Amino acid sequence: MEYDIIGFGEERSAMNYSSFGDWLVAYRDPYDYWKSHPTYAICELNFLIGASLMLAHAFVTGGRWPWLFFASMTHGFVIELISYFAPFIENFWHAQGIITFFDRRMALYIAILYPMFYYHASWTVSKMKLKSQLVEHMAVGLMTVLVDMPYDIIGPKFVHWIWHDTDPNIYDRHYWVPWNSYYFHLCFSASFHFWFHSVRRWTEKRKDLDKWQAGTLKSEIMSLVCASFLGMPTGCLFFVAVYHPLHDFYNVPSEVTAISILLIFTAVVWKFDRKCNRYEKPAKMNFMSKVLFGHFIVHYMVYLGTAIFFNPEDVVSVGMHQPIGNCNETEPVHTILKTLERQKYLCVENYDEMYYDFHCLPNGITPSDGSIWYTVCGMPFENRAEYITVLSLITFIAYMVNVSIHFDYDKNVDKMWKKMKLSKKFN
Repeated sequence: MEYDIIGFGEERSAMNYSSFGDWLVAYRDPYDYWKSHPTYAICELNFLIGASLMLAHAFVTGGRWPWLFFASMTHGFVIELISYFAPFIENFWHAQGIITFFDRRMALYIAILYPMFYYHASWTVSKMKLKSQLVEHMAVGLMTVLVDMPYDIIGPKFVHWIWHDTDPNIYDRHYWVPWNSYYFHLCFSASFHFWFHSVRRWTEKRKDLDKWQAGTLKSEIMSLVCASFLGMPTGCLFFVAVYHPLHDFYNVPSEVTAISILLIFTAVVWKFDRKCNRYEKPAKMNFMSKVLFGHFIVHYMVYLGTAIFFNPEDVVSVGMHQPIGNCNETEPVHTILKTLERQKYLCVENYDEMYYDFHCLPNGITPSDGSIWYTVCGMPFENRAEYITVLSLITFIAYMVNVSIHFDYDKNVDKMWKKMKLSKKFN
């Protein structure tokens, strides 16, 4: 079958650029984009719309919310650029978006992925009125994972990106999602939230400010810089504390370490939520808040709808992927505690990434050794009903959690709280 897709079947062993601008940014024909990778286009559109709504919400709300948006964006740039260009960290390759930056590695929507995840999570957790700031950071981590899960499950299945085939840190998977991806989002978002609020509190002279009231320009800039650059190394400490000792020395699967830390965070947050300061009826949402909550629902429906209505075997992804080469050549994977090992190249004769193959290429011939830019083809669902069931469950849980936090309250407690405030006012 012939595909009328720009670059279909093309192989490159090196990326040759005409200028720095060519290396920095690339544009893709929208029609070709939709024809070869419609689910990726929908995913990218979802993020662009969501980020636009969050930015509008941030400026309408004021205070520190715009700072949160831009701090999480710069934090995302730091993480992504290190992940692309540090040899022993590089273990994933994004598909080509409508606009792709930095050596064809970062699709446009990745620039606003972190703001979308962190903003939704922080906004929701701010309504929980937890008494412990430390526990609030943990709650943001949990909410970030909840926002991430449908995106992470659909992404590889529809070849929105591909993972390194033999990297030991991402080898254990759940619907082709490395368990450490959830671990990563949990810990890095909690770490970011810690630095974003702590540095402002430490450097702001006015100690009576609410945590979401804007401080001086100096304190806010320091908060942005520290959260952006320290969120990643602090997040890595969570891996050093739990994952690396158990996984690297005792061969405990990353499934166990990821579920363990998720349950620990959940148990702590649940305990403190029982004694929170959420006594009154939640404040009435303004128009922008209602729109933002609506997008939260849309976010989940996008990925559930993708599983229902689209076929992953129709996907054709032309772009930068794991380099192909000698099946026997290995390279070190350095961690703080131990040096591990992985295959340096993708071995097309023997690989375990059953969400893509090369069936759409003429005669199914695999790309040549040395290729770093080539075409991959999506593969059918092993069980579409299973994906729909899992994504429906995640959507239901996310809906119940967020409706409970944003809207639910005990009317009797609310009445008692109002009486107590009136009593204090007149006594």
